[in-house]
Amino acid sequence: MKFIFVVPLVLSLSASRVMCQTSPDPQILAEINKARAVDNHTHVPKVVGPGEKDDDFDALPCDPLQPTDPPLMARPENPKLMDAWRKLYGYKYNDRDPAHVRELLATKQRIAQQQGDKYPAWILDQLGIEYMLSNRVAMGRGLEPPRFLWVPFDDALMTPLDNASVADNPDRKFFYQREAGLAQRYTKDSGLTSLPSTLDDYINKVLVPTLERQKKTGAVAIKFEAAYLRSLYFPESQPDEARQIYSRYFSGGTPSKSEYLKLQDLLFRTTALHAGKLGLAVHIHTGAGCGGYFDVAGSNPSLLDSILNDESLRKTNFVLIHGGAGPYTKVTSFLLSKPNVYTDFSEQDALISTRALSAVIRDWLEWYPEKVLFGTDLAPGTPEIGWEEIGYSNATTGREALALALTGMMADGEITRNRALELARMVMRENALKLYGLK
Repeated sequence: MKFIFVVPLVLSLSASRVMCQTSPDPQILAEINKARAVDNHTHVPKVVGPGEKDDDFDALPCDPLQPTDPPLMARPENPKLMDAWRKLYGYKYNDRDPAHVRELLATKQRIAQQQGDKYPAWILDQLGIEYMLSNRVAMGRGLEPPRFLWVPFDDALMTPLDNASVADNPDRKFFYQREAGLAQRYTKDSGLTSLPSTLDDYINKVLVPTLERQKKTGAVAIKFEAAYLRSLYFPESQPDEARQIYSRYFSGGTPSKSEYLKLQDLLFRTTALHAGKLGLAVHIHTGAGCGGYFDVAGSNPSLLDSILNDESLRKTNFVLIHGGAGPYTKVTSFLLSKPNVYTDFSEQDALISTRALSAVIRDWLEWYPEKVLFGTDLAPGTPEIGWEEIGYSNATTGREALALALTGMMADGEITRNRALELARMVMRENALKLYGLK
């Protein structure tokens, strides 16, 4: 009974402290705003010419899916999006009058034409970002290193066979079609016209060479969007059984769902192992996702326990992208205790308010501040609200939320002012510089 009464009291006092903190400390916010950030997660588009389309900004784009309503903070009326117009393009108005928006679009087009291939870097300068990790199938025009760093998608490496049995809802049918095309591309790029006849040959002639090419081409990490395709539970598999499944279906036929998942379990672990050997971090989408059929339970980062506890994978660094956004941020707090696990708050700075995000960040900082990374998850949008405006809004929310979290910790006597400023620099850039070996 004592426990029952004490816990609500503690939670109530903690909530009161959070709610009393209404604005960030000016010095802390200033330190954060001047930081040349490392943006850990984006889907930045390349520069395109007239009539050209960029189809490489995401292996599994959400736009073709059955539409679902965005949460409040991600809707066009978010005031920070108009602030972006003012900051980036000198927008003079306090409304969205169609004539004013047309003027805005003309200004955007003029600046983009003036900057040419330097336009993406120009936007980075406006956002205060030094390095941007770019989740893309392939890099492209205007996205040159060192400021734009490649993070390729590698779910296709664990989907070499016919995907019919695992494409079990409308969203996954579309996503697995995309993965099939990318799998064929990786096979062709490995110098093969068809799949090898054995699993060992597939690993040695397709999987490993693909990772090596990605590393040689400048990748600093690889990305798995597996939560859109299946559960994140990858139990330890039996190599002999996986070999039999591959041999049975590599030339045709459709494995059952249970068979295919067993093969995927092994290929995921194998990819993570070789990525670690090459010094590539493994990014994994966790938490909320797009689409009306998204399996929220399957995106719980705790499902990765058997991966994160695998001794053979301890030389591979894992980054829990989005930090379990939505229901699983507390799970992420504990998983940061693993020596090779990191997280970022990308996507959360688009979906929830500054105050709500500050509570998430504070919780992580009170666990393992060395493991927390800044990120925006910016991506292409509409002509009026594109990746530029999304990036500005999300970056502003993230910076303010970090400042608010550190201010609360300092006000409660958990850290000194000097430590707060140190943590600010760590989250905004220093943790990522160390993780990826950047200068």
